[in-house]
Amino acid sequence: MGEHIDSKITRWDDSHRQWPLPHLPWTMKQTWNDLLFAHYPIKLEVLRRLVPDVLAIDSFNDMGWIGVVPFHMTGIRLRGLPPLPGTNRFPELNVRTYVTIDGKPGIYFFSLDATNLLAIKTAKIFYHLPYLYADIVVKHNGPTVEYESRRLSDDNSKLLCSYWPISEPFHAAKGTFDEWMSERYCLYTLNKRGVPLRCDILHQPWMLQHAEAEISHNTILSNQGIQVESAQPILHFSKKIEVRMWPLVHAID
Repeated sequence: MGEHIDSKITRWDDSHRQWPLPHLPWTMKQTWNDLLFAHYPIKLEVLRRLVPDVLAIDSFNDMGWIGVVPFHMTGIRLRGLPPLPGTNRFPELNVRTYVTIDGKPGIYFFSLDATNLLAIKTAKIFYHLPYLYADIVVKHNGPTVEYESRRLSDDNSKLLCSYWPISEPFHAAKGTFDEWMSERYCLYTLNKRGVPLRCDILHQPWMLQHAEAEISHNTILSNQGIQVESAQPILHFSKKIEVRMWPLVHAID
């Protein structure tokens, strides 16, 4: 475990990551809760037109994959600061795919919908992420999560769904789709000059569950010009994971 990790908190062991963390202090801590991973296959040639050329597309079984991930965040704080009231928790909806640079598999976001304007502005400035303001309501009915997201700049971009776990928790087996889509410890973005940047993250290996969902309305993909191959996604659920994030660094040395 590197010296940049708090040695008093053993759960932040980084030995399961595929490459070392930057020799920089982490900048942000947050907890992700009640995540649904809904993955749709997409043809590689279609995905290639949607992703910047500088990012190599990662594939599984000769297909690209689009992830739609609703969840809510808690415990958000910057290093050295207490949680700020009004900004330390909010729901979010991600649309993402999978890319890699120099053997470092990561995530590329098409959009991130959230309810917190300050967080949206901060993420755009410091992480160059395509955040959008949305009205999101999350309710719990026993094990079922009821989730409604409506993008305020485009009322036709909506996700209305309910989802719930249907299996015992498990760690993804090596070489499976479960591992491929979840065990990624960075995100990629581009700065204004089109230079690829990497944000390293650290968390424990995902504890997943198989899931079911009722998706009554989903235009979050089609309204971004993303045409997938199947309307029936592969579904996973994860109850909770604590995350630390590092500053952006250049993805290509």
